[in-house]
Amino acid sequence: MRKLVIASNNAGKLKEIQKILLPFDIEAVSQANLGVTETDEPFETFVENALAKARHASRSTKLPSLADDSGICVSALGGAPGVHSARYAGEPKSDERNNQKLTQLLKAHVDRRAYYYCAIVLIRHADDPQPIIVDGSWHGEIVQTPRGEGGFGYDPYFFLPDLNMTAAELPMEQKNAISHRGKALRKLGELLTQYTL
Repeated sequence: MRKLVIASNNAGKLKEIQKILLPFDIEAVSQANLGVTETDEPFETFVENALAKARHASRSTKLPSLADDSGICVSALGGAPGVHSARYAGEPKSDERNNQKLTQLLKAHVDRRAYYYCAIVLIRHADDPQPIIVDGSWHGEIVQTPRGEGGFGYDPYFFLPDLNMTAAELPMEQKNAISHRGKALRKLGELLTQYTL
């Protein structure tokens, strides 16, 4: 089994990534389990932040590294919170405060359209000049009242009209099949057959 480090300490994200990578015979280990601290995400694009995280984790562990940068983009807010989704309400990170800020800002808006976006970067080593980069998006809308106990982040407020459910109401298998991260990881899986870690 090949081994790589996941450049994230987000438990929900780690669980999703590990489950999706399992069929590819890849052991995905959290950077926290290897003593790697989080790094800054100073950039204004998802891809640049994902690459910075992947390089940091790979440099610290000497292993191939996978990092994602993802967030929710809301039409009425000009694409915000975007790359700032995890810290939308400031430090320390708090899903509850982020969701409060988002729903408060949207109270006066009729347009509730939003989408999750995910950029994933996989590198063989810290200075890899040819990282694999894949992405995925998942469209829905924001509701004012949370629904569901699953998921994480903005999931209880991210409503999928076609399913009449929020992301937090979906079983994990169903969420992984249709989510932004699931779509990106499936693209990555297709590329892994041609890629040597």
